[in-house]
This record gives sequence, structure tokens and C-alpha cells, in this order.
Amino acid sequence: MGERGGANIEIAHKLNEADEHESHPKSKWVEALEIAEAIILAAVAIATAWSGYQAAKWDGRQDELYEQSTKLRVQAQGLATRGGQEQIYDASTVVEWIKAEAAGNKKLSGIFERRFRPEVRPAFDAWKKMDPLNNPDAPAGVLMMPQYHNAHLEESAKLAEEASHEFEQGTKSRSTSDDYVRVTVFLATVLLLTAISQRFKTQHVRVGLAVVAFLLICIPLYRIITLPRL
Repeated sequence: MGERGGANIEIAHKLNEADEHESHPKSKWVEALEIAEAIILAAVAIATAWSGYQAAKWDGRQDELYEQSTKLRVQAQGLATRGGQEQIYDASTVVEWIKAEAAGNKKLSGIFERRFRPEVRPAFDAWKKMDPLNNPDAPAGVLMMPQYHNAHLEESAKLAEEASHEFEQGTKSRSTSDDYVRVTVFLATVLLLTAISQRFKTQHVRVGLAVVAFLLICIPLYRIITLPRL
């Protein structure tokens, strides 16, 4: 009996050593898995914070661009109104000049000539040389001449174009902000998978979910790298 008992103790001792030997690499595997999950969680946390920061920055950029676009449009409308008033003045002055010239009143036509705005003068001189009172091929008025320019209307058109450009940039900023928000949502999915994987005791399931989470996090990380930043 003593020999058998000693043999059993020795066998149990050897089995225990074998179990410890087998469980040792298993514990290392779990430790490695936990480290990998911790890295994924850290990457998710940092990427989420960065995405939220960039989304807020691009939203602010959008507001600035829209505000600038509005200011430019207001200025453009003001210049357009001023330019339209000047066009009315130019056209009415030419009409009065035609009436005086047709009536043979050189003194009155001379007065109207002197009242032309400086930037109308080149167009009027070119139009006058065409003998508009007798030449049916002459343009109907000074405003139809290629030499005619209105600085306020030209500036208005320029500001309106800038306003449209600023508005388009604001729309692009909004789109970029939405892209960062979508990245945040994707990161939340990765976080959920990682959290769920930690609830499983079965290593294969846990490892599978961790691998899926690792593969999925590559997508938002790539988007963060390629998206424009402020």
C-alpha cells in the first residue's frame, strides 16, 4: 500500500507539473491578447478624440466661410445697386445729349457731354465718331459699346464670384466634418467589438473578435490619415 500510495503521489505530482507546463503558454497567450486589446482601445480613444476635434474645427471653418460669403454678397449687392444707378444716369444723359444734338442745340449738348462720368468718356467718344444720329449701323447707345465699363458693376461681379467660392469652400468643410463624424461612428463599432470580445471566456471567439476589431480599425485610421486637417 505504501508503495502504491507513493507511486500515486509521484504520478499526481508529474501530472500537476504537466498541467502547469501546459497552462503556462496559455496564460502568456491570454496576456498577449489582453495587450493587443489594450492597444486597440488606446488607438480607438486617441482616434476618436482626434476625429471629434477635427469635426468641430471643420464645423467652425464652415461657419466662418458662410459668414464671409454672406458679407461678400451684401457688398456685391450694394455695388450692383450703385452700378445700376450709374447705368441709368449714363443712359439718360446720352438720351438728353441725342435730343439736344438732334435739335441743333450745341450749347446744351456740350453741357451734357461735360456731365458724362470719366469712365464713360472713352465709350462715348468712340460712339460719337460713328455718327449715331445718321448711321443706322451704330450701336443704340453708349452702354452697348465695348469701351463702356462700370467699375462698380465689375467689382460687384468679382465679389459675387468670391462669395460663391467661399460658399463652396464652406460646403466642402461641412462635408469634411461629416467624414470625421463617420470615422467616429466607425471607431465606436470597433470599441463595441473589443468590449464584447472581453466578455467571452472562449479563446477562439475572443481572438476572432479581436482580429475583426483590429482589421476594422485600419479603415478609420486610414481615413484619418488621408482626410484634410486644420
